[in-house]
Amino acid sequence: MYVKKFGLSVIAISSMAVMAACGGNEEASGDNAANNAGGNNAEEANEAADNNEGANSSADEDISGSVSIDGSGTVYPLMSRIAEQYMVEENPNVSVEVSRAGTSAGMQRYVEGETDFANASRNVRDEEIEEMEANGIENMEFPVALDGMTIVLHPDNDWATEMTVEEVESIFISGAISDDDTVMWSDINSDWPEEEINTYGPNENHGTYEFFIDELIDGQDLKDGTNLQQEYPTLVELVNDDENAIGFFGFGYYENNQDALGVVSIDFGEGNITPSLDTIDLEGDYAEYTREVFTNLNVDAARENPAVKDYARYVFEVADELAPETGFAPLPEEQLQEQIEEVEAIN
Repeated sequence: MYVKKFGLSVIAISSMAVMAACGGNEEASGDNAANNAGGNNAEEANEAADNNEGANSSADEDISGSVSIDGSGTVYPLMSRIAEQYMVEENPNVSVEVSRAGTSAGMQRYVEGETDFANASRNVRDEEIEEMEANGIENMEFPVALDGMTIVLHPDNDWATEMTVEEVESIFISGAISDDDTVMWSDINSDWPEEEINTYGPNENHGTYEFFIDELIDGQDLKDGTNLQQEYPTLVELVNDDENAIGFFGFGYYENNQDALGVVSIDFGEGNITPSLDTIDLEGDYAEYTREVFTNLNVDAARENPAVKDYARYVFEVADELAPETGFAPLPEEQLQEQIEEVEAIN
């Protein structure tokens, strides 16, 4: 057994994509997405296959069965969108179930052999690799897209829309500004209101939490009283309800809720940069807050179940097209093609 790594190391997403998971509950295992992506899936998919004159490799091979996916709430909108399109346009004979328990919770299910894929907004941990080895699971870790950590505000906040990276992070770090972690806007800038700042973010189940703690604030403790939530739509609502809120999560949840949220343009040392599909890049202006997001593939599941292998291939065929639709910057085409070839080589 080995673990192989590849590549570099909402309230308002579409209703069909939302229904691909467990009714919005990120802690549950999820409903069958095939039953929720539209009532005419089989008919639409057959028409698409006819139009493609038999080019659909899945249909040609009569692939059927089911695929199970759990993990990152950040990656969920992208993977559920891919699953929806796969079942409607590529192969209506395969049921793809997408859930969003969070990176750590989803990885725990995966290392115990309960799912075929685990989406993650961080790399696999050493202890997870050890568990997979103990359980005889051979894993392939693939980047699927690029995400930008986004700092969000109440939409009426017109004073904190531009900050340095040091100012942003000091608000979230315990003891950085005040020993008792009571931080006022005026502590950051004397011209700002003398009102206490309330901090928000995803909880410990999420790779976004881990990325923020481990990579952005160097393992320091979050400010006492930070409101951590399991569900991203809940975070959007909380920030929208609190004029003194500041929170962090992936770019997609901001982009799809811009009417409900404000955003911080961050100065990393060379002027303020607002996260966008144009600035999110590992080597671009927003690189410091850019990360890869991943899916992990159970190799034995791909060997034993043609539907799993076929779906994995499809993920990388359409990721560049569907990533921007769900708030992610796409990976380079050549990287995605290499990953398709790695999947096709599984036998």
